[in-house]
Amino acid sequence: MHVQPRENPLSRSDFFSDQRSARPLIEGTVARGQLHEDTYFYTGKIGNNPGDLMPFPVTKEVLTRGRERFNIFCAPCHSRVGDGNGFVPSRGFARKPPSFHIARLQKAPLGYFYDVITNGFGIMPDYASQIPPQDRWDIVAYVRALQLSQNATLADVSAGQEIPSKPPKFGEPGSGATLPVVAPETKSNESEEKK
Repeated sequence: MHVQPRENPLSRSDFFSDQRSARPLIEGTVARGQLHEDTYFYTGKIGNNPGDLMPFPVTKEVLTRGRERFNIFCAPCHSRVGDGNGFVPSRGFARKPPSFHIARLQKAPLGYFYDVITNGFGIMPDYASQIPPQDRWDIVAYVRALQLSQNATLADVSAGQEIPSKPPKFGEPGSGATLPVVAPETKSNESEEKK
């Protein structure tokens, strides 16, 4: 039982005429979990051009997840506000990443950002193995929100919103390694502010 008649992967075999022990996959075979029918979701492209729409509705949960993933993978170089002044360039990295707030990237379609995260660009490596497709789209949505937040005009403010907005009140200040925790708004806080 110790020595069994089997072939090692990719070894030579005299049994088949092509002398390969591994048989070629049947045409059209797809590995489990690898059927990517929605090509736009997995490539960010319509044909060969980047698309400019989200493949799903953008909700608060999507933006929250996008911010979390952005702060982990993107902020070290691009900074938390996306201006390209992150920690890595401040330590003497050879090339500073571009700001997301320049005109070229403000006009860039959403699929462009998805493609750059997936395949890399210039000296930026690809993040396809670290960031799953859903999280890449969440980051793209958050990048667009960052762009809108840094270039908002008075016309973008909804009716009834105070300008400037009141700063949030924090329950816990944060330690530098963690973000501060915003205190929940209560009715007693609102009534005190009105007085």
